[in-house]
Amino acid sequence: MDKKIANGANTLFYRDVGAGLPVVLLHGFAEDHTVWDIQVEHLLTSYRLIIPDLPPASMGSMADSTLAILDHEGIDNCVLIGHSMGGYVTLAFAEKYPDRLKGFGLFHSTAYPDSEEKKAARRKSNDFIRTNGSAPFIRQSIPNLFAAETRTSRPSLVQTMIDRYSGLAPDTLIAWYEAMIQRPDRTKVLKEATTPVLFVIGKEDQAVPPEHTLQQSHLPSLSHIHILQHSAHMGMLEEPGLSNNLLQSYLNFVINT
Repeated sequence: MDKKIANGANTLFYRDVGAGLPVVLLHGFAEDHTVWDIQVEHLLTSYRLIIPDLPPASMGSMADSTLAILDHEGIDNCVLIGHSMGGYVTLAFAEKYPDRLKGFGLFHSTAYPDSEEKKAARRKSNDFIRTNGSAPFIRQSIPNLFAAETRTSRPSLVQTMIDRYSGLAPDTLIAWYEAMIQRPDRTKVLKEATTPVLFVIGKEDQAVPPEHTLQQSHLPSLSHIHILQHSAHMGMLEEPGLSNNLLQSYLNFVINT
């Protein structure tokens, strides 16, 4: 079921499907809730899935928006899993509201802050978006999120993503980039995690290098680590069957812990 709630100046949209342990799936930059569609179809028979569209705001504010949805639905505890930017929001949520989590996961994401080089690249992208709009930016950036193998063997998948997200508002993309630039180091959140933490890594990921995630994966007291051998930054689409299975395995572990 598609739902909307008022939250301050924002109207929050989210899907609410299935029944069981509540699991919140957060999309990444230049995406929306539909990026998780394959996983939702696989998991909805076993779990209650909440899949929001994140508002253009800081990581902390997006974490607050996620909490607002949980409160509105009367959900005391959940598992929170975020892709890329959604992982940054997940870490902000875990920092602010650790008692609301049974577990959390980083899907092609990192607790490290942006390097100065990365910040400069994001600012340059924002200048491009301001000048040229969303569609040319999406056409340039989306293909780089996929492994070379995927781009060659499944060009229609890449094009579908370009077509789906070219209409995102420039101001939204710019706000998300600014939020990523401003986010702090949250490795402390991983060190202090008292629940199982999931790490999903793309072997060919250039946006979040595998070595960075592996450096962080030992920080929680209990980690579940998966490396997708044929994926870059979009493993839920590049290797959907394996992504579904590893999510199922992790969530089953959380339930039985």
